[in-house]
Amino acid sequence: MDTLSIVSFLGFTLLVAFIAWYATRKTDENSADGYYLGGRSLGAITIAGSLLLTNLSAEQIVGLNGQSFAQGVLVMAWETLAAISMIVTAIYLLPKYMRSGITTIPEFVQERFDAQTKSILSILFLVAFGIVLLPTILYSGSLAFSTMFDLSETLGISQSVVIWICVWSIGIIGSIYAIFGGLKAVAVSDLVNAIGLLIGGLLIPVFGLMLIGDGSVSDGLSELWTENPEKFNAKGEIDSFIPFSTIFTGMMIAQMYYWGTNQSILQRVFGAKSLADGQKGMILAGFVKFLIPIIVVLPGVIAWHVFGNDLKNADQAYPALVRKVLPGAFLGFFAAVLFGAILSSFNSLLNSSSTLFGVDLYRQYFNKNASELKMVKAGKVFGLLLALISMSIAPFIANAPDGLFSYIQESLGSLSVPILAVVAVGMATKNVPALGAKIVLTVGVMMYLISQFVLSPHFVDAALAEAAANGITDAKELSIIKAKAYPHFLHIMGILFVINVGFMLIMGNLFPNKNVYTPKITDEIDITPWKYAKVVGVAITILVLSTYLIF
Repeated sequence: MDTLSIVSFLGFTLLVAFIAWYATRKTDENSADGYYLGGRSLGAITIAGSLLLTNLSAEQIVGLNGQSFAQGVLVMAWETLAAISMIVTAIYLLPKYMRSGITTIPEFVQERFDAQTKSILSILFLVAFGIVLLPTILYSGSLAFSTMFDLSETLGISQSVVIWICVWSIGIIGSIYAIFGGLKAVAVSDLVNAIGLLIGGLLIPVFGLMLIGDGSVSDGLSELWTENPEKFNAKGEIDSFIPFSTIFTGMMIAQMYYWGTNQSILQRVFGAKSLADGQKGMILAGFVKFLIPIIVVLPGVIAWHVFGNDLKNADQAYPALVRKVLPGAFLGFFAAVLFGAILSSFNSLLNSSSTLFGVDLYRQYFNKNASELKMVKAGKVFGLLLALISMSIAPFIANAPDGLFSYIQESLGSLSVPILAVVAVGMATKNVPALGAKIVLTVGVMMYLISQFVLSPHFVDAALAEAAANGITDAKELSIIKAKAYPHFLHIMGILFVINVGFMLIMGNLFPNKNVYTPKITDEIDITPWKYAKVVGVAITILVLSTYLIF
């Protein structure tokens, strides 16, 4: 990175910080609503930008483009199908959440079941956020950033030292936003970074197509489509990353968990001025999410056309393409945007962790009579402690075995099935008791972990051993045998979701809830729904489904 790049990087990063400070300078950060929900003052556009940046991190940009480099546009399902789950959340779940005036998802679970169920759910979220996700985001984001811009050579220091510097830089800046600025500072900075990411992210495929088409984007797209038809098949085979059949089972379970029950996502919407603003923000984000594959999938296919088998690792595809096609004048700006994307994922999770501790655990177990000010301070202290722990752990992930990230992502699936089952059944029924929810939140997690890390390796190893004994050596044939040996983890999620829901319904019949659940209605915000929500939602859903007719 030359001097111009460094200046533009620092300039955009400081601009984001100034805008976040200016927008939040009058917000009362000493009240729970002010700190955790931005004073319930977020507009639709701010919510949409924050949702997109919370979700879209550097590891996702690099990782999805790496997968599309290897297998084509079929991985777009993670992005396009997210739009449908966001529509469902906006139309059906948000009214039920926001009419109660809740700050966290565990609060809703407490209202429906009891305080112990809320505590179990809060702890599950904190384990996922604090021990796994925060260190992973810090390390993988730092690795992607340092590799893409070759910071080791630029700074003249070793890669391990660069990782330490990046981890602590992201961690400290993210902590300032999340702990001292509250949700509104996080959301406003997310909005500015989201605009930058959309602009910067679109530059990569544009310049990439111009490279292929000798200056013409349309000629480049035509050649890309003609020369690589296998990369534009959205219907994955049985041994692909996303077999087509998984779209109808666990894919939507994973999407509904993430967009419909995940605290770090929904906290942005709970800070809305009104239910209508929350719905508009999520639906707008859903529409943009439908377009995001242009940024996180198409560059991978372009990289395949440009580099072919020259790259040692698929995850090098995006960084290599950026270095090849992006003019030097844009490099600092794109570096700042990417830095902001990494920062956003970190500070969003950290802010949500502070909220979960301060709102759901501090008053219940540490100080039942705590004032809002004390609750906010406790959340800040917890967030700071969690940030220091995650920053200390993150660099050591470099010493972990290969494939750790995919291993972690798969293990996090253990949370999505039981949490979604509990929330869905809690909304749909009134007679299922708290005991059923508690069993699902504990036993359900163990069932998934046993399936994926005990049963799956056993059956796969047995199938491959039998194939070896039969003299099968063809890589494609072995890949299919491995895929058929045990159901894909998304299928397992679908199966376990049905089992968990069925168990809770049986518990409701055998041991019906004695205290009938009556949802409370808040008067803190306007809960009138957006009158065009269903019409716009249906239109976006049709757009998403049409992509599978095109590809």
